Amino acid sequence: MPELPEVEALAGYLRERAVGRRVDRLEVAAISALKTYDPAPTAAAGRAVTDARRHGKFLDVVLDGDLHLVVHLARAGWLHYREAFPSAAPLRPGKGPVALRVRLDDGSGFDLTEAGTQKSLAVHLVTDPAAVPGVARLGPDALAADAATFAERMRSRKGQVKGVLTDQTVLAGVGNAYSDEILHAARLSPFALTNRLTDEQLATLHAATREVLGDAVRRSVGQKAAELKGEKRSGLKVHARTGQPCPVCGDAVREVSFADSSLQYCATCQTGGKPLADRRLSRLVR
Repeated sequence: MPELPEVEALAGYLRERAVGRRVDRLEVAAISALKTYDPAPTAAAGRAVTDARRHGKFLDVVLDGDLHLVVHLARAGWLHYREAFPSAAPLRPGKGPVALRVRLDDGSGFDLTEAGTQKSLAVHLVTDPAAVPGVARLGPDALAADAATFAERMRSRKGQVKGVLTDQTVLAGVGNAYSDEILHAARLSPFALTNRLTDEQLATLHAATREVLGDAVRRSVGQKAAELKGEKRSGLKVHARTGQPCPVCGDAVREVSFADSSLQYCATCQTGGKPLADRRLSRLVR
């Protein structure tokens, strides 16, 4: 799932490439992806792209006249920028991975695509981003929150630290991959309880969050949209590296599996060498 660094980079890429161009037309191929009907997609035609922003993991393409194309890429969505499209013919609904296409007046534009069968990509065309329920519920931005705000927000929700860190109503922008990386950098168990974290541990977690996300954003700056996934993978130390050596201590990276996701961690770095139970009814290492 694209998280804060990738969405920030996509917004930056659109600011460089699309700002100043006018929308020729907006084509919807996956009706289920479009979550709003007023304004209609035809309202985007003729409007200039004036900015591209990020709200947590939401991408906001700003058009003149206070119109916003707000996108959540979900687990398998992505943005593909095209210098030119192979055909001027409108998209056919239900054909292929493209959910929505934005054609610009210079012949370029971008596709929003989604792989797999579980379709969760969401597109909202609104006059105010706060009208998007997911945006309205966001907590402070994870990269922008100062140490005091970060600690207050983490303590506002009792639970396992990984789940709280990825709760978008607590802090916005962190998902499954970067939470694994942040907890590894902070040397914390993903199952540690937020109400038991010391002031020192929260300060370390805040510093790790800024370090991991900041480094990922810096590495992503200037990358083309097509290169961002590879750049993300190249910077990961534990996430999606099950069985590989931890780059810090050399221990094998371990995994805990859930029904529809998994987490990765280093037992030596994060849990005092104790493997985490795989899971729910087992006694958890904290």
